Amino acid sequence: MTLHRRSLLALGATALGGAALAAPRLARAQAQAPAAPAWPDRPLRLVVPFPAGSTPDLLGRLLAPHYSSALGQPCVVDNRAGAGGNIGTDMVAKATDGHTFGLTINGPLATARALYPNLPYDPQKDLAPVSWLARAGQVLVVHPELPVRSFQDFVEHARKQPGLLTYGSVGPGSGGHLAMVDIVSRTGIQLEHVTYRGFPQAVLDLVAGRISAVILTVAGILPQIREEKVRALAVTSERRLPLLPRVPTLIEAGLPGATSYAWNALVAPASMPAPHIERLAAEAKAALASQQVRQAMDTAGFEIVGSGPRELAAWVAEETARWGGMIEKLGIRADG
Repeated sequence: MTLHRRSLLALGATALGGAALAAPRLARAQAQAPAAPAWPDRPLRLVVPFPAGSTPDLLGRLLAPHYSSALGQPCVVDNRAGAGGNIGTDMVAKATDGHTFGLTINGPLATARALYPNLPYDPQKDLAPVSWLARAGQVLVVHPELPVRSFQDFVEHARKQPGLLTYGSVGPGSGGHLAMVDIVSRTGIQLEHVTYRGFPQAVLDLVAGRISAVILTVAGILPQIREEKVRALAVTSERRLPLLPRVPTLIEAGLPGATSYAWNALVAPASMPAPHIERLAAEAKAALASQQVRQAMDTAGFEIVGSGPRELAAWVAEETARWGGMIEKLGIRADG
């Protein structure tokens, strides 16, 4: 059956009329649907589980003004130091206000579960990754009167005096301790471990010749290296560090795979909605791109990363498997 032109016009009018009737109903429904609440709607709290003046604190205070400006609410840095960063990180894990997040380091995220049998939070279950912010290679330094000029010399000297050379760290499971344990396991040398409450005392004892070696981030020892009060033998990064371009990597020195980093990351409570986490990550990346932040991190010896949540989750899993596995295998436990 063929439809005449008049019939087609009538059908078209009916359809248009139905659409015209439906449009107001749709508009009314959209108007009545509850709008998503604005976020943030109160000040943000950025918990830094380390004291003022630390590298995480420096980075947190560089990021906070950007968050305040970009999100339209004050972002307050809250220092909650103690237990190697675990006290402040636990506060973040347990926060329920929807406006608290944290800036922490590798320890509380990757090694704490293995080091502390009674850790009050589960890094994998209680925390959501936000952004891997930055990382820094470490440097192996020795007292200048030690008769070694290279990493290979250091290994040979240690082999001739098993257990007589000493190295300092801020405690079992710390970054410097694990990096040296990794070297020991790869070379078979024997060294005596001396623990300190902080790196300044370890550096003082190294300069005075009371210990033989230390591994720490470059910023913590660069003045002494430049003044030749200590000797830098190798760095733990994949590539040579801009602040120490003449110092070879451990890989160059014959230890493939012997890399380690100090790193900083943003995390949030696992209960924080995904869109809020993505917004925090995006603004972190924007802040890290600023000249002010880049210059400050360069001076501190850190390489900017600025990842999203997925990249941080993958990195934490890799670090946990490597260093947490080493801690469990060797039975290392934190002091106290």
